[in-house]
Amino acid sequence: MRAWVRTNRILVQIAFRNLFVSKARTLIVGGIILVGAMLVVLGGSLLDSIDQGMRGSVQGSLAGQLQVYSARSKDELALYGSMTGEPQLEPIEDFAAVKHVLEQVPEVKAVVPMGIDQAMIATGNDFDVALEKIRADVRGRQAGDESPALVAQYEAHKAHLASMIRQLNEELAQARVIVDEALIKERAQEQADLDRASAPAFWKDFDQDPLASLEFLENRIAPQSLSNGFTFIRYVGTDLDAYARAFQRFHVVEGTPVPKGQRGILLGKLYAEDWLKLKAARRLDLIKEARDLRHRHIDKDEELRQWVKESQGQTRGILLQLDPLQAAEATRRLEQALPSKEPDLKQLLVELFTSDDSNFERHYDIFYRELAPLLQLYSVRIGDTITVKAASKSGYMSSVNLKVYGLVEWRGLERSTAAGMMSLMDLLSWRELYGYMTPEKAAEIAALKKNAGAQDVSRENAEAELFRDVPPPDQARTLPVKIEAPTFAGAAARKALAAAAGRVSSQDEIEEGVALNAAVILRDPTRVKESRLSVDRALKAAHLDLKVVDWQKAAGMLGQFVSLARIILFTAVFFIFSVALVIINNAMVMATLQRVLEIGTLRAIGAQKRFVLFMLLIETGVVGVAFGALGALLGAAAVGLIRLAGGIPAVNDQLYFFFAGPSLMPHLGATSLAIALVIVLLVSVASGLYPALIATRVTPLEAMQSDE
Repeated sequence: MRAWVRTNRILVQIAFRNLFVSKARTLIVGGIILVGAMLVVLGGSLLDSIDQGMRGSVQGSLAGQLQVYSARSKDELALYGSMTGEPQLEPIEDFAAVKHVLEQVPEVKAVVPMGIDQAMIATGNDFDVALEKIRADVRGRQAGDESPALVAQYEAHKAHLASMIRQLNEELAQARVIVDEALIKERAQEQADLDRASAPAFWKDFDQDPLASLEFLENRIAPQSLSNGFTFIRYVGTDLDAYARAFQRFHVVEGTPVPKGQRGILLGKLYAEDWLKLKAARRLDLIKEARDLRHRHIDKDEELRQWVKESQGQTRGILLQLDPLQAAEATRRLEQALPSKEPDLKQLLVELFTSDDSNFERHYDIFYRELAPLLQLYSVRIGDTITVKAASKSGYMSSVNLKVYGLVEWRGLERSTAAGMMSLMDLLSWRELYGYMTPEKAAEIAALKKNAGAQDVSRENAEAELFRDVPPPDQARTLPVKIEAPTFAGAAARKALAAAAGRVSSQDEIEEGVALNAAVILRDPTRVKESRLSVDRALKAAHLDLKVVDWQKAAGMLGQFVSLARIILFTAVFFIFSVALVIINNAMVMATLQRVLEIGTLRAIGAQKRFVLFMLLIETGVVGVAFGALGALLGAAAVGLIRLAGGIPAVNDQLYFFFAGPSLMPHLGATSLAIALVIVLLVSVASGLYPALIATRVTPLEAMQSDE
């Protein structure tokens, strides 16, 4: 035992002596190993942190830990969309049955139904806002309020609307210059309506029947507005109460949750900011975010200067919102707040939006303090009822009217477009848009059938039922027929819709129907693989033809980001250590050839081949471990410096989602350190093995000949 210890001590002493004798070779070999080890530790730590952040983003916003969907679906589930658009999934016909089966699995904590799709919402226009203001004034006056303040407001609103119509007429006249003559003739009636509304006589007679005049303007003039349009919205239909309990990141930031069992929609806060907010206001917000969060400067950033320029030239949206009284108040406020004292409101707005790094914060504060209270900043507000239109599963367009109850965010994902653009709708409304029968729809159809006297007729008796009371043709022309008012169907529909709007659905009605997919929340989120197998076995035992995928697979391309980044990292590490292997091998071969005399002498005094082999392997191993450990320490130090500096900022919305917040705070993992040291040791031993084998073949005779 003592001899073995003494022998190994001698081996280590000789190995260390040789390292210091050939410093250049040691530094070259060690430097390559150091860089590779540092890259493994730093890159592995960053990827582990991104993986953890994205895991939280995906699981906390839509996916849960597992997702189930129909195995008959042609497309794979992609919760955040795919390159080819929204995946086409076959529906889960009876969600209640699926939920019952999954809740029996011990690992499952909750099951949340979902249906993800895209739709359009009508955002309205400036005419809609102006008409609503006058309509409110008319109601007030009809209720007996003839106060001077209301009368003055009413006249100001009329003057504002008349000015908007004249401006619209001028804009359309300019557009007709480049329009085909056939189209002009086709829209002659629209032009006649616009000319009528622009004429002084229309406004002179307006007060004789204001409601009829408003109806004419709403039906004939407002649709011609150049600001008309629809906005796309991406939403998930779900059991809103179950969703709120299952996803802890979710919270309502403005407004209230949709009351349990009622119809309604919650808009994504970021969606409202990007798509529903007044463009000038949103542009100011983006500039402020760029300055505050990303430390960009207007004077040095071309994109920020372009935003400032666009705001200067797009004051029309603000001017159209302001009636004469509001315009006068806005002018007064801006004259006091801005240095120029310019009396023209348009010029004051241009001055307000002309900003640089020295005055931006002041102009931003002026806009929100003085001007914003006079404006409607969002085209859709909390409490509004919006019409959501979407293509059903059969291809026809369906629509539902939903009240906007609030704006929602997901904690840590406030600025992520992947999550923040999503809105939430009650599950029954989603089913109606998707084209499935709901209790409210069935009640509406039943009311229409009853009012119309419709009856179910079998195919065999259809002809007899349809024509049994029809008189001969010569008598039919002389029989008196009472023509009923053609409004019965509309009245019944309106009555049914009104009843549906206030109806509270039971939990059974919510669950007993279709869903496209379902999120499975586990009691232990760390046991995804084992739980997935348990869920899959339970579904097969119940003969339910459903697929089970984990959160990463369900997230589609986003879920594969970390895997792809890890492949890239280890590919880079592979090339680095491949180069290191070649260089270390060549260096060690040359060193071995230069040490033939030394090796032959050792052999001559009794050193065995095994002794020489282990001596050289220890040399390369010591270089690898020493510089590998140093590289790992440098990688750990880099991780610490990044944390001290506040992390790596999320410079775009995609990184915000991957980081699960405004910055990535990497953490040092024991796995990355262990992997780095193991790789370094393996590369060192592998690169030194061939030169060591060469050294074992050196004989004392060859050593003496080389000396000669």
